[in-house]
Amino acid sequence: MSARPPFPGGTSVSRLRVYDWPAADTPGPVGSGTPHLHTTSSEGYVVIGGEGAVQTLGQDGYAVHRLFPGKVVWFTPGVVHRLVNDGDLEVLVVMSNAGLPEAGDAVLTFPGEVLADPGRYRDAAALPAQSQEGPDDPHVADAARRRRDLALTGYAELRARVDSEGGAGLADLHAAAGRLVASRVPEWRAIVRAGVERSTAETVSALASLASGGAGHLADASVVEQAARPGPARYGMCGRLQTWQL
Repeated sequence: MSARPPFPGGTSVSRLRVYDWPAADTPGPVGSGTPHLHTTSSEGYVVIGGEGAVQTLGQDGYAVHRLFPGKVVWFTPGVVHRLVNDGDLEVLVVMSNAGLPEAGDAVLTFPGEVLADPGRYRDAAALPAQSQEGPDDPHVADAARRRRDLALTGYAELRARVDSEGGAGLADLHAAAGRLVASRVPEWRAIVRAGVERSTAETVSALASLASGGAGHLADASVVEQAARPGPARYGMCGRLQTWQL
């Protein structure tokens, strides 16, 4: 084959240990991730350990989805989601459109004045470079926690609007998210063409061959292995991430 096949469905997979950092709006020793949405990618959680919940804000309003081993939850672009860790919560995260989340598909729920200023948003969302010499980096952890807390401030305001207006309360956030990512779309199109579009086109071509009695595409069969990326788990929006280059 001319290029290594992408992971099935053009998806990405990561292993997430949700932060155990308490938040002001969660009583007791409960951890919280950073609330955000994705502008083009659907996301799924396969719970592999611990317990907790994912809070969502969508067209049906506010909801809490309990998480425990064996539970699967997924949602589409535009749904605001926030992971809550009741104890050792760990999930496999499956993302559509592999490469887009890493290229800025996510928008955090910062207060409106931050969302309205691309420069302020970029500075608030950025984290310092992480050391590769050990599993913990307090400098990065502090920055990730400050980022989480700023997003929780905006999330509280957003939840109040959704409680009052339903899904219409998300309109301002959705509009701001669109403005923030618009300049990235040319890069994203190239990622999608090389990933999920390629995977879909190959399936359509295979079906056409099979329908006419051919199976030549099977001669290109291949197997790919991929170890987890080396180094400590990185600081993500919702927890510590172990990732693969799929």
